[in-house]
Amino acid sequence: MQETLEATKKMVDYLAKVNEILENNQNDPSRLIPILQQIQDVYKYLSKDVISYVATALDVPVAHVYGVATFYAHFSLNPKGKHIFRLCDGTACHVKKSHDLLETLYSKLNLSDEKRTSDDLMFTIELVSCLGACGLAPVMVVDGEVHGQSTPKIAEELVDKVIAEEAAAKGV
Repeated sequence: MQETLEATKKMVDYLAKVNEILENNQNDPSRLIPILQQIQDVYKYLSKDVISYVATALDVPVAHVYGVATFYAHFSLNPKGKHIFRLCDGTACHVKKSHDLLETLYSKLNLSDEKRTSDDLMFTIELVSCLGACGLAPVMVVDGEVHGQSTPKIAEELVDKVIAEEAAAKGV
């Protein structure tokens, strides 16, 4: 019985922010996309539990919420890392060897095309079609900060910087 109570409390705590987001959007089903965006900003992805909960709260079919979440590329149904490396693979970046950046990051973080988020949920690598900065090719965006004319060495240095900042934050 105690385990059930603890699990329930954990779920209530987990969904508290979802409730706040729903309330801020007046539980309005027409605001589904902004609601899902705000939830993903908090949790980094949309879990099955959250999708089901949102559908119930908005009184819409789960299939509708799931359909919206899977239609738009912006939404993720898988957990993402705390630090997101977005690499452009558009024509300009591809020609300027953006693939080398990707391979360097995969190697440094022990990731691959099949596994783009680290086990500790610290890093996620996303390959995108265009970042809109072709003149700076190859380009990557790390936690919202644009890094143009990137090289494998710069990619490694950025990973090392994030690791060092995380260690400092933990007092290590």
